[in-house]
Amino acid sequence: MIRYFRLAAVAAVALASPAHAAISLQACDSPAFATVLHAAPGKLEARAVWLDRRLAQWPGMASEGRFRLYHAPTGGIHAAAGAKVQGATGSLALTLHAGAVPTPTAQRFKYVAAGPVLALDEADLPRIAQLHREQLVLVREDANGIVLAATRLQGAGALDDLYAAAQALPDLGATPGKRGTSFALWAPTAQQAAVCIYNKGAGRASAVHPLAFDARTGAWRAQVATNLSGRYYTYAVDVIADGAGLVRNLVTDPYSVSLSTDSKRSYIADLDSPSLKPKGWDAQRAPDTVKAQADMSVYELHVRDFSRDDTSVPEKKRGKYTAFGETNSNGMRHLKALAQAGLTDIHLLPVYDIASVPEKACARPAPKGAADSEAQQALVMQTAASDCYNWGYDPFHYNAPEGSYASDAEDGARRILELREMVMNLHRAGLRVGMDVVYNHTFASGQKEKSVLDRVVPGYYHRLDAAGAVTQSTCCDNTATENAMMAKLMVDSAVLWAKHYRMDSFRFDLMGHQPRAAMERLQSAVNMATGRDVQLIGEGWNFGEVENGARFVQASQLSLNGSGIGTFSDRARDAARGGSAGDSGEAVIKQQGYINGLVYDANTLAGARPRADLLQAADTIRVGLAGTVRSYPLANADGVTRKLEDMKYGGQPAGYASAPGETVNYVENHDNQTLYDANALKLPLATSSADRARVQVLGLAINAFSQGVAYFHAGSDILRSKSLDRNSFNSGDWFNRIDWTYQTNFFGSGLPPAEDNAKNWPLFQPLLANPALRPKPEDIAFARDAFRDLLAIRASSTLFRLRTAEEVARRLRFFNVGPQQEPTVIAAHLDGRGYAGAGFTGIRYFINVDKAAHVVVDEAARGKNLRLHPVHGAAAAGDKRAAQARFDAATGSFSIPPRTAVVFVED
Repeated sequence: MIRYFRLAAVAAVALASPAHAAISLQACDSPAFATVLHAAPGKLEARAVWLDRRLAQWPGMASEGRFRLYHAPTGGIHAAAGAKVQGATGSLALTLHAGAVPTPTAQRFKYVAAGPVLALDEADLPRIAQLHREQLVLVREDANGIVLAATRLQGAGALDDLYAAAQALPDLGATPGKRGTSFALWAPTAQQAAVCIYNKGAGRASAVHPLAFDARTGAWRAQVATNLSGRYYTYAVDVIADGAGLVRNLVTDPYSVSLSTDSKRSYIADLDSPSLKPKGWDAQRAPDTVKAQADMSVYELHVRDFSRDDTSVPEKKRGKYTAFGETNSNGMRHLKALAQAGLTDIHLLPVYDIASVPEKACARPAPKGAADSEAQQALVMQTAASDCYNWGYDPFHYNAPEGSYASDAEDGARRILELREMVMNLHRAGLRVGMDVVYNHTFASGQKEKSVLDRVVPGYYHRLDAAGAVTQSTCCDNTATENAMMAKLMVDSAVLWAKHYRMDSFRFDLMGHQPRAAMERLQSAVNMATGRDVQLIGEGWNFGEVENGARFVQASQLSLNGSGIGTFSDRARDAARGGSAGDSGEAVIKQQGYINGLVYDANTLAGARPRADLLQAADTIRVGLAGTVRSYPLANADGVTRKLEDMKYGGQPAGYASAPGETVNYVENHDNQTLYDANALKLPLATSSADRARVQVLGLAINAFSQGVAYFHAGSDILRSKSLDRNSFNSGDWFNRIDWTYQTNFFGSGLPPAEDNAKNWPLFQPLLANPALRPKPEDIAFARDAFRDLLAIRASSTLFRLRTAEEVARRLRFFNVGPQQEPTVIAAHLDGRGYAGAGFTGIRYFINVDKAAHVVVDEAARGKNLRLHPVHGAAAAGDKRAAQARFDAATGSFSIPPRTAVVFVED
């Protein structure tokens, strides 16, 4: 799970009068992002839930008394217990619903606790759509009208029922064309709306156009006779906001395709316009390297990290989209070399509009200090809210490119053009392009300035708890993609990126917070829009208010099997690294993993651990190598053969996927300590710098040889360090550096930021201060070249990229298994007979994590003609030690050097 940076919101609101005047041109130039038209202070919880347009459920409420729905167009209803309701303009009676709730509705709202289900009278139903544009308060009162209890209602169920037709809207947003410009905004609870037009990203409005309400869809529309391409706009929307009253929100478009500096105004653009296409855009295509999802080998990269410190890039392009056009820069030469070795995809950390990075005049601290000093992090954190850096898991506008990566954030066209140029340049380098998307939450909600969705349709787009507050289990304001129009926004957004920016794949942040059904609709939509397969992978973690299917069938590890959508697997990751992401204190050192010494090379804090722990870790590594597929039969260390779904991992089945392509294998990504840093913590201090590099390569080898998607964090191949930072999302440029000249990995850049690391500083300081833990350039070069060999080996044969669970069961066989195994050596055979693209009759691969050489025997290899993989025998081979491996055909025995991954092939 990721933690996110949040800016404090300033409640810049103003009071206005009269209460509900027509929206004027002057209103477009208000310095306030919200203007209170009719104040109604005081917040009221929303404990009742609309199930559809007629039915509402009030959890935990008694059924005695009478129920009434009070309404007021300007807010201001007061419903204090023991008194009569004041401030309402009318009310409707509700009665106890005696019948069953329709099954689909009951299933959708299964999480709502028991309580009376109330029904509107049929005669009142024609009024209810209009009343949803007012303040609504549900009251239980006695026969004399005295309030016994009162609550607001959560409205998504009613709005989805009333405006189901909105799901088919094809043109939300601004659409310029030859016949003029149309605007469409879904805001069914708004009382009034207008669109403000600006000639530039700054300056006064030039026009205001009222929007007309479509009662069938809930959308507000305007048609302007002029093609407004290149101009800017905002919406002025009058809505009831809890705790404020009737408010006029000056707000950008949730469907913005671009923006002015710092997202103050939306930009009007036709993404099909030739003026927004780089030369050759229409003709360019992605490399045809991925025939199935399991073919993907991915390098996860942050746009700013990539070039910010690369002096071979012109200074004005560093940290920008345009850096990817510098074909001879150190960074681009590195990426091209990876592509030539067999890497298929670059996955970009978020490039949609980010709320937490200033797009103009961001701070650039220049830290310095000793390797174990607190000074660097202290300086970085002084400007963390205003510096140029964030991972970007703070979505502001889902459909617009981030401006801080553009050469000119003030020009709404530049970010569109330059992001497209970046995609083209990566495609030309032989790499497909994917992007990280974060539809599970927004940066802000409610009436905060950087809240967009909630200021257009209050209370609709976010997932609410039992009291009506926005849930924050993802560390930000959770969206509710179970609601029809939030799901539509997610699907429409992904289609835009796939179609108009040629994104080849998507990585979904905290995807387990989305419904599986919504993800499957998205998959179908992006494929249909592009005419190609667009790969979807994501974090399938199961937690929070949606945990274990509490609200819907999740897009989570255990729920996605059979969908073809891939999820990150923590099985082999944790076994390889040791411990878990939540470890702190001595556990971050003592919890060693398979590659860094578990049992066989204990560090000073690890103590004596039983051989059984190592055997279990080895079996868990095999789970990952087999693609984590449910049906694969594995001979366990206790001598019993079990399907992977029958093996346990933290109370869950170890195997959860229906096909290898549904598994994303990794040992490092942007979250948590880098692999190098984890090994710096867990390897014995006496481990040499050269051996530390070898251990890094062993982790990468596990990924490269695993069935399913192979996922690598940028810099993992050159021993990237973040100075032990466990959460560098807002740690600035300083702790997120990459050196494409291969001279340093930046270990010892000072103690990592206090918020997530201070409790471990006493453990970190002696390590950071130890010069022996900083790799030599030759060690970095070794890891770089050995990784490219691994990519080349994976690319050389489809046997490392099997398509189905049946193929994995038929063609992958582990040996050196069971109670008598040598647990520090993973040994496997891949049968290539009759398999398209296998390249070899058979492959045997080995991963020896021990400091000593080992001999393992495969009886089935007796008499076979096996040789080292050609990559190992090449003059430019990165790991010369691999060439020392030997095979004895007479005995079927293989001699594997220490800390080496090696592959033999049979022609």
